[in-house]
Amino acid sequence: MLAAAAMAPMLAGASTPAHALSTGAAKERRRALVKPVLTDLSDWTAVADVLGRTGDMKRHVMYHTGLPRRDLAVISHGVIVKPALALGTHVSFVRYADGSSMLMGDVVVTERELQQFSDVLYQHGIWQTAIHKHLLSQTPDIWWIHVHAHGHDPVAIARGLRAAFDRTGTPPPQPSVPPRPLDLNTAGIDAALGVKGVIDDGIYKSTFIRRETITDGDLVLPPGLGSTSAFNFQPLGGGRAAINGDYAMIAGEVQDVLVALRRAGAELVELHNHGLTDEPRLFFTHFWAVGDAVRLARGLRAAVDATNVVPLAGTTGSG
Repeated sequence: MLAAAAMAPMLAGASTPAHALSTGAAKERRRALVKPVLTDLSDWTAVADVLGRTGDMKRHVMYHTGLPRRDLAVISHGVIVKPALALGTHVSFVRYADGSSMLMGDVVVTERELQQFSDVLYQHGIWQTAIHKHLLSQTPDIWWIHVHAHGHDPVAIARGLRAAFDRTGTPPPQPSVPPRPLDLNTAGIDAALGVKGVIDDGIYKSTFIRRETITDGDLVLPPGLGSTSAFNFQPLGGGRAAINGDYAMIAGEVQDVLVALRRAGAELVELHNHGLTDEPRLFFTHFWAVGDAVRLARGLRAAVDATNVVPLAGTTGSG
């Protein structure tokens, strides 16, 4: 009895339901969430100067910079891959209500560049959250790196990013040119997918974003940052296209998307995460397909309908 009495306080403490603790932590976390704030190009001048190129604003929240790897001549499954199809580096900065800034991006590097690029990132406090493939077999060997940083000095983050870029063959910016008509039935693609696409450097791009509010730690991600489903169509002539893209999914959607992609005639490339602390937890599957663009778009629509997304019309760039 004495032993039982002595253990009673311990048992009482141990009997505290785990869900009560997690619920309390979740409430505390919800109170602590920090939202992004609106910015414009003038707020990011110093970052642009460090990166050596001017970016653009996405939805008045994300300062986006594209760095296409035009220096690379990449072939995958007999297709000469244009930079905008799968060789675009994209990085975005977001300002938050607490005065901090987040960097999130996807960087294209060759296999020879990968290790030194990684070393320089870590020297400057920039994380890698994914090292993966967007394409099946390709020459030369290419890797795609997701980068992440958060702090109160975006210029210092940009310096670290620039130092890492300088270890790669990423070329200087080129003047933008007006989009030219594509040898594709873009209206048919739009109708099949249910979203109005855009032309970007010879590639037709269709994009969807997750409906949910996505958080990364205590930071609310603006819609489309790190949570897009994006499909890029490279014309091959005669209404045919090479399609490279990815779907953003929660766990319960993954298998339905993979099955739908295979039924559509797409080849699966990668299934992985882009982030480390996102909620809800997101998974991404990259795919490749070659054939009649409209027919393939109809097949891709079934996979879109298996996910909780909405169309994002009239934008370019990656989240």
